Formats: sequence, structure tokens, C-alpha cells
Amino acid sequence: MKSIVCNQPNQFKMVEVEPPVLKTGEALVHIRRIGICGTDYHAYKGNQPFFSYPRVLGHELSGQIESIGENSCGLKEGDQVSVIPYMECGECIACRNGKTNCCTDMKVLGVHIEGGMSEWITIPYNHLIKTNGLTLDQSAMIEPLSIGAHAIRRSSLKKGEYVLVIGAGPIGLGVMAFAKQEGAKVIAMDVNQERLEFCRKWAKVDFTVNALENPLETIKEITSGEMPTAVFDATGNGNSMTDAFNYPAHGGKLIYVGLTKGNILFDDPDFHKKELTLMGSRNATREDFEYVVNAIKSGGVDIDSYITHRASIDEMINQFEGWLTPEAKVIKAIVEV
Repeated sequence: MKSIVCNQPNQFKMVEVEPPVLKTGEALVHIRRIGICGTDYHAYKGNQPFFSYPRVLGHELSGQIESIGENSCGLKEGDQVSVIPYMECGECIACRNGKTNCCTDMKVLGVHIEGGMSEWITIPYNHLIKTNGLTLDQSAMIEPLSIGAHAIRRSSLKKGEYVLVIGAGPIGLGVMAFAKQEGAKVIAMDVNQERLEFCRKWAKVDFTVNALENPLETIKEITSGEMPTAVFDATGNGNSMTDAFNYPAHGGKLIYVGLTKGNILFDDPDFHKKELTLMGSRNATREDFEYVVNAIKSGGVDIDSYITHRASIDEMINQFEGWLTPEAKVIKAIVEV
């Protein structure tokens, strides 16, 4: 079968390998769509934490079950599925407490272990979500959107809250969309004016703020000086994540959805004065995946305009570098198998 390997930073290679061997408790899935994530871009450029080379990337996956044994999940051959790519141990304190998304021995497809940028992959039954009735494109986008859904659920938003989402990439867009579904008044902030216009159109945000144009004063004006009670940073940029401490209201929350290498420093007196809650939001759970499936089915999430670029598995290597350039104006790229 065809498989694309990232051998080292800035180098992909198409290889022919044997199809995976099916084990007890697993399904053989014919991969049909692979979403390209910021994690993949960072891995390709050598900037991804928790990563080693060579690695088959790909964790935003959809396909059809080609082979499966008896199971208690109601799955059968021919079912269309989305993949939950977070392989938890099931035994650690996080897993025992239902927080499988932050397992102490987490293995994420395409990051810690081989991913799905291949024609076939074997997946445990309980890491498949049946998506009959959705398109393959929609099914592949459940994973990135579930990260935003998880961040919103973790923050316990209330209707009417002012929410600031920093970063208008695919993850930030998901945070915005689901914050709107919870009834929040959403402020989108980014350095790219075109992205901000997309936020208004796609996520139906209430306000946009250009991060290069005196954002603190603009946000104060929007919130009548009180500032947002929840701030989500989905940039993965250390400078942005540091500056994000300036934006929550007194008694508010700062939720890091993005991930960066290195340390983040903050002013402790200001942190204590505001009695801020600082939260990390990692990955997602089955509950979040099912929430996104229902949101797509209800028409609450527009996948067609979310996906802006695509290539076949044979074309991807030649197109990948171009997707990294600002001129390409990529929101979400997807690979067809």
C-alpha cells in the first residue's frame, strides 16, 4: 500500500509498504480522507513537541471499515467512520477519571505513533465513530472541530458571556463556532484581516479585533471596560500566549488550546489580583466527537467552506510546501485517498 513518511524536517517520501495486520479488537479501515493539521505543519518544519522522526503523519481521518470481527460497538464492514486518534492506556489516573484525552501515556496517531497518511490502517473498535449519513469530508473534520468543542465544554461557558478567541486557524474557528452555539458573545482576534472576515462569515462571531491595531483598547471598548470572562488562545504562538494574560476579566479564565515549545511567563501580582483560572485543553473525548457529529448533522457547522484546499495522496508531497505560505490562504487542506 502507499504511505507517506516524514523522514526528517522538510522531507516527505512516498513509500510502498505491506498493509497492516489485523489484530483482535481492531478494525481494518480504508482511509479515504486525511485532514492536514497545524500539528502536521509543525512536525514537517521540525517545531512539534513530543515528536520524533521518521513518522507517518495524519490524525484527522475518515474512511470505510474493510474488515472487522464481532464487536459491541455496532460496527460492521462497509460502515463509514471517523477515527479518534488518541490512544490512551485506559489504566492511569486520568483514564480512570474519564479524562482519556490527557492520559499519562498518551499515544496520538501521527505524532507519537504511526498515523493515517496511508491507504489502510488498523484501529481499535472503541476509537471509531460511525458516520454513515455524513460525507467523507465531514467525517474527517470531526477531529479538529472536536478539539474546539472540548475546550468550550471544559470552560463551562454561560450564555451571554463575552468570549475572546485568539487565533483564526481551524482550531480557533471551531472554538468560535461552538462558543456561539452556547450563546456567548464572541470576539475573534487575529493578525490577518481576511481571516477575521472569514470568522464573521463562517463562525458568525459578533466582533473582530486586529491584533496589530491596539487590541487591548478595542476589547475594552467592546466589553464596556470589563473584558472577556473567557479567553481562548488557539495560536500555538508563545508571544500570543504570554500576551493573552492581559485580556481576561477579573475572575475570568484563560484557556490554552494551542501548544508551544518552551516556557510561558506571566506577572504573578496581576494573575492573583484578577484571581484568574488558567486551563490547558488537550485533545478531545468521544463525548466531544459525538457532539460535533450532531452539530454537523443539524447544519450548525459548514464543512464545505471550512475546507479550502485539497490534493490526492499522489499530489500531496508536491503541494504541501505551498500550503505553508500565507499567499495560499489555507484554512484547511485535505488529502483524498
